[in-house]
Amino acid sequence: MKIIPVPCLSDNYAYVLVDEKAKQVFVIDPVEPSKVLPVVKSTGLDFKTVLTTHHHADHSGGNNKITREVPGLEVYGGDSRVPGMTKQLKDGDTFELGSLRVRAIQTFGHTTSSICYFIEDGDQRVAFTGDTLFVAGCGRLFEGTPAEMYESLNIKLAALPGDTEVYAGHEYTNSNIRFALSVDGENEKLRQKAARCKDLECTMPSTIAEELATNPFMRVNQPALQKATGKTNPAEVLGAVRKLKDSF
Repeated sequence: MKIIPVPCLSDNYAYVLVDEKAKQVFVIDPVEPSKVLPVVKSTGLDFKTVLTTHHHADHSGGNNKITREVPGLEVYGGDSRVPGMTKQLKDGDTFELGSLRVRAIQTFGHTTSSICYFIEDGDQRVAFTGDTLFVAGCGRLFEGTPAEMYESLNIKLAALPGDTEVYAGHEYTNSNIRFALSVDGENEKLRQKAARCKDLECTMPSTIAEELATNPFMRVNQPALQKATGKTNPAEVLGAVRKLKDSF
């Protein structure tokens, strides 16, 4: 499979997922169809499915328009607030898109509609994580608790194979890294990532292994993060780090 990031709005990403074996394409969060559809058309392949990571308008706001322009599309999502949804997913649902195997991972914390999509093509593995897991960061806790985000990041997503490529919903990487260095400044792998990413326009993808090594929200068991927050319970550490990030 091939993934084409499509920058949208000010810092969002939609993604065009190309399944060359089945000669099909799928789209994740096509918030601006006017930017996404030309990329889809350039592949010359059959477009059948939209995957929505959560209901917020900067991710799902293009669903109705794209389904009007391409009749018959299936739209997957996590709850009834997802516009145009034809298939509602629950945690652990598995299905096939063309030749690709997909598992829905319900990830509470940012919203209760959040679904991360873990997709496999042979030995290639990717995860589309929306606003749950960013590169070096995580989403704000609008509809969830620190304990729920801890489970989403540190139990569910952390359990994915380390080489799983991570495609997040926003290009927040460099600002996230600046914050991460403020609470985990002695982390050499984080410093190296900062150097690699500082001049990149697109920092996608990361990997699960990289996030476990550099993302403060996935390092809440580490002494540096516990020292920065004055807490030891991992969910409480995550909540405290999130509050620090909110005011950074």
